[in-house]
Amino acid sequence: MGAGRPSEGPTGRGGVWVAAQAVLLFLLAVVGIAAPGWPSGMRPALAIAGALVALAGVVLMAAGIRHLGPSLSPFPVPIEGGELRERGVYALARHPMYGGGMLAALGWSLLTSPWALAPTALLAALLEGKRRREELWLAERYPGYSSYRRAVPRRFIPFVI
Repeated sequence: MGAGRPSEGPTGRGGVWVAAQAVLLFLLAVVGIAAPGWPSGMRPALAIAGALVALAGVVLMAAGIRHLGPSLSPFPVPIEGGELRERGVYALARHPMYGGGMLAALGWSLLTSPWALAPTALLAALLEGKRRREELWLAERYPGYSSYRRAVPRRFIPFVI
């Protein structure tokens, strides 16, 4: 493949992105548990909103997993023998699992602590960077990716972004 093609091994397949994501998810969990919670008057409404947002995120991630099938990988580099998915939830958003992760993180933040919004924002920024890099590799691997990208303008969440 081209000059931007990674070498084999987890680091070469985008393992640094996956490791950074894992660190941020761990930080998000710790901050949500250990940091001061939302003011008591806001907790009931935020608990409902957080649960709904987190549930939407889990549903979106599950749909992405279901439609990826054997092409599923935590690494941003497409797997050998994988196929470009353009149907199901992938007809509505190019990276629904990233979008689902963002929603789940936001839901957790709303359920737990305003301090958890900081690692949630960092996670969203990381996933945007990971998406940009992954799309370069996808375009390199799949000749139809540019057409797919034009046909599906939403990056993460169907009908939203």
